[in-house]
Order: sequence, then structure tokens, then C-alpha cells
Amino acid sequence: MSAGLLLHRTGPTGPEVFVAHMGGPFWRNRPRAWSIPKGLVEPGEDPLATALREFGEEIGVPAPVTADAVADLGEFRQASGKRVRVFSASAPGFDVAAVRSNTVRLELPRGSGRFVDVPEVDDGRWVPVDEARELLVAGQVAALDALLVLLAGPAAAG
Repeated sequence: MSAGLLLHRTGPTGPEVFVAHMGGPFWRNRPRAWSIPKGLVEPGEDPLATALREFGEEIGVPAPVTADAVADLGEFRQASGKRVRVFSASAPGFDVAAVRSNTVRLELPRGSGRFVDVPEVDDGRWVPVDEARELLVAGQVAALDALLVLLAGPAAAG
């Protein structure tokens, strides 16, 4: 299982979310190559701790929230079958000039014996929720719906 942090704020046209573009040549020209900053939950690790740690590793700055300010949006299954537990927090003042992600080692081309280090994430930005629906990998779009329900509050649910 993976865990991620979906930051949100109110933009000029409504809710916005902070999403990350996956790095490396595989994702360079692909549609839906954006993701909630996330990573694998280590054995014995709390999923929220994972989400906060992975945000820092993938974006290059610590998550701009504390654990007590985070809401659990639930668990979402991606097309690959992987499950992602998504947490969310308001971060109206958060911005980064440039993403400085950790790297992963890939064999390119596969089977060649040649390895290169590529950034796990090569971009991060705020986008309106409607735009995020088109950018995010399909299995994470349901997290946007969960976020909108949370933002609408209990009055809208009843």
C-alpha cells in the first residue's frame, strides 16, 4: 500500500489541489502522468507518517502541515491494483519555486545493463480540481471526489 498527501486551497475559480508530475522518460509525453505525492508504506510505518515523509522526498520541501491538521480521505485502488491511502490538508500559503525530488535508478533501455538516475517527480503545481481530473492517473480521481465531499461539509451531505 502507498500513502499520499493531497494539499488543497481555494483558488480564483474554486478548489485547487497540488499535484506532482511523475519523472523519467516513461512519463515524459504520456497523458495522465500526474499524481498525488505518495509512496510505499514501510513495514510498521503509520500511513500518515508515510504521506508526510513522501511529500518531502518527492517535492523537496517538508509537507506544510502537521498531522493534526490532516483529514483521511480513504483508500483508493489504482488500475494496477495498488492501493493508495490519501490524506488531505489545507495549505493556502504553500508554493515551491522548483521541485527537488529524490531519484530512482532505472535500467534504460530495459535489459541493456545501462542504469540512469531519474527524478521521481519532475514538476509540481496547483491546478483547479476540474483540471486535476484530467491530469491525475485514473485511479486517483476518486480522491478528488472525496475531497470535494469533505470541503462541502456535513450540511451538503444531508
